[in-house]
Amino acid sequence: METFEWPVTVYYEDTDAGGVVYHANYLKFFERARTEMLRSIGLNQQVLLEQHIGFVVRHIDIDFLKGARLDDKLTVNTSVSQLKKASLTFCQELVNPEGDLLCKAIVKVACINNQNMRPIAMPQSLSVELTPSEC
Repeated sequence: METFEWPVTVYYEDTDAGGVVYHANYLKFFERARTEMLRSIGLNQQVLLEQHIGFVVRHIDIDFLKGARLDDKLTVNTSVSQLKKASLTFCQELVNPEGDLLCKAIVKVACINNQNMRPIAMPQSLSVELTPSEC
């Protein structure tokens, strides 16, 4: 899979008193896009949780470049830049319809056993479906 695109509309609840997206909500936009990307390749996180497999964010490098505003229609572009036995790294960009880059994040996610919170190998189905590409 190359780049996955997920649409985002900025709602009132996403903004601060000035109508600009509050910084923590960019993380929510990125989280939803990663979840939908995995869902699009048939990876059901609820089924994984029942098997005691979970994903946790280990590290985020985020760059806020330009503020998004109330009612903006945006797109989160998500790709995988690195795939290891027990982790994967996502490159994510939030862009407006004109193609302006508003925010960029590199997110490292670890695969864990959610009972003991220790790293485990990712499901084979995930590594088969995802092809790393450059950020």
